[in-house]
Amino acid sequence: MTKIVTRFAPSPTGYIHIGNVRSAIYPYLLAAKNNGTFILRIEDTDQNRYVEGATELIMDTLKWLGLDWNEGPEKGGDHGPYFQTERKTSYIEYAKKLIAEGRAYADPTDSETIEKYRKEDEAKKVPYLYRNHRPTETPEWQEGIPIRFKADPKPRDWHDEVMGDLHAGPEVQDDIILIKKDGLPTYNFAHIIDDHLMGCTHVMRGVEYLPSTPNYLALYEALDIEMPKLVSLPHILAPSGNKKLGKRDGAKSVTEYRKDGILAETMLNYLACLGWNDGTEQEIYSKQELISKFSLDRIQNSGARYDETKLLWMNGQWIRKIFTEQGVDTLYNKTAGFWPTEAENYPESYRKEVLSIIYDRLKEFSELPSMTSYFFKDPAINTEMLTSNKFLKNLSEQEIARLLNTTFTALQNTEWTEEKIQETLNDLLAKTEKKPAELFSLIRIAVSYAPFSPALNLTLKVLGKDVSLARINATKNAFLNDLQ
Repeated sequence: MTKIVTRFAPSPTGYIHIGNVRSAIYPYLLAAKNNGTFILRIEDTDQNRYVEGATELIMDTLKWLGLDWNEGPEKGGDHGPYFQTERKTSYIEYAKKLIAEGRAYADPTDSETIEKYRKEDEAKKVPYLYRNHRPTETPEWQEGIPIRFKADPKPRDWHDEVMGDLHAGPEVQDDIILIKKDGLPTYNFAHIIDDHLMGCTHVMRGVEYLPSTPNYLALYEALDIEMPKLVSLPHILAPSGNKKLGKRDGAKSVTEYRKDGILAETMLNYLACLGWNDGTEQEIYSKQELISKFSLDRIQNSGARYDETKLLWMNGQWIRKIFTEQGVDTLYNKTAGFWPTEAENYPESYRKEVLSIIYDRLKEFSELPSMTSYFFKDPAINTEMLTSNKFLKNLSEQEIARLLNTTFTALQNTEWTEEKIQETLNDLLAKTEKKPAELFSLIRIAVSYAPFSPALNLTLKVLGKDVSLARINATKNAFLNDLQ
C-alpha cells in the first residue's frame, strides 16, 4: 500500500482564518491516522500580497493546535525546500519541457492587448477564452516573458473523494499562465509540480478550486504525472446558511479567538466537526479520538454552517473536561495573560483557588476579569444594586442593615471551612426566617457586587474571613449612614 502523504500549503498573505485551519486539520488527521507524512509548504509566489510575519503566524497557529508537520519549515525533510520562491528552478524546468513538447509557449502579449481581446468577446457575447486569441508565432522564451499552457480542450472526467464522479466540457479549459513575468509560477502550475515532487497522495482544498480542476487535469496529462486523490472541502457557511463565511459575518481570525481565550482543544474539535462526523452523536473529541475516527468518506459534500454559540458552548465543555480530567494546575497554565491586573499581586495558589470555584461558568478566558475581579480588589459599594435586586427590593434599608449585622456576628464566630460556613449560613436562614434567595443574595452582593458569583460558601471561603467580614460590615455601614 502506498504511504499516504498530505500537505497544507497556505499563502503568507495575512491572518489565518477558520477555513484555512480546517484545510490543515483534515490532511493532518488523514496522515496521522495512517502513519503517513504531513507536509507544510509555504506558497509564497504571489509577492504582491506577501505579508511580513504571516509565515510565522501560520506555523505558530499549527503548533498551538497540535498539528505537527513531519516535513517543512523548521523541520526539513527529503522534499525541500518548502518555500515556493526557493523552488523556482524546478518550475522553469517543467515549463521548458512543455515548450519543447509543443504544450506551452512564451507569450509576450501585453496586458492592454489581452484586455482588448476580453472586451471584443464581451461585445460578441461569447465567453472569453485566451486560447481563441493564441498568437500564431511565439518567441523563444527568456526570463521576463510569461509562459502559457497550450490547452487541448476535451471532455474531462474525474473522481473527487468528497464530491464523487465529476465531468467538465472543453469550454472551461484555457491557455492558463504557468510562469509569470517575474519568473515565478502561478498557483495553477506550481502546486502540481510540488505535489508531484513531494509525493503527495491526497490533495485537499476548498470547493472553490473545482472550476479550475479541468485545467489541472490537462496539466497532469501533458506532464505525464499521476494525479493524486482530489478531496474538495465544502465551504464553511455564514450563520444564515446562504453564503460562504466572511469577516462581515462576524467570523474572527484564529488569532482573535485565541486571544479571547478559546482553547486549542476546542478549536481543533469544533473545526474538525464542521463538515465531518463519525456517524455518532458524539460532539467532544480529543485530538487522539479525531485521529482514530477520521475518514474521508465521512466528510459531508454540502456546506457546514458556522455557529459561534456552539463554539463557545464547546469551549465551556473543554474547560470543564480539562479541570475534571487533568486538574486545576493544567487549566491554570492555559489562563496566563487573561487574569485581571490586580491578580498579579496574589500568589498562584490563590488564583488557582479562585479558578477552581468559577471554572464551570467560564465560556472563554476573556471572561476571567469580569468574573473574578472582586477576588483581587474590594468592589465599590453600590447600595442601589441591593435595593433594586428582585429578591431584595421588598426589604427596607433598616432590615438590610439588620440582616447584614446578624450575618457579620454569626460569621465572626465561624470556623472558616466550606462546611462550617455552610452550616452557619443554614443556621442564619432559620434564625432570620428568610428564604435562601433573599439572605444569600444579600450576602453575595455585599461581598462581591458582581452579577455572578459561585456557591456562597465557596466564595466566602476563598475570599477569606477577614475580607468577607470587612465587606459585609462596610455595606452594613453604608446603609446605616444612609439612614442617618
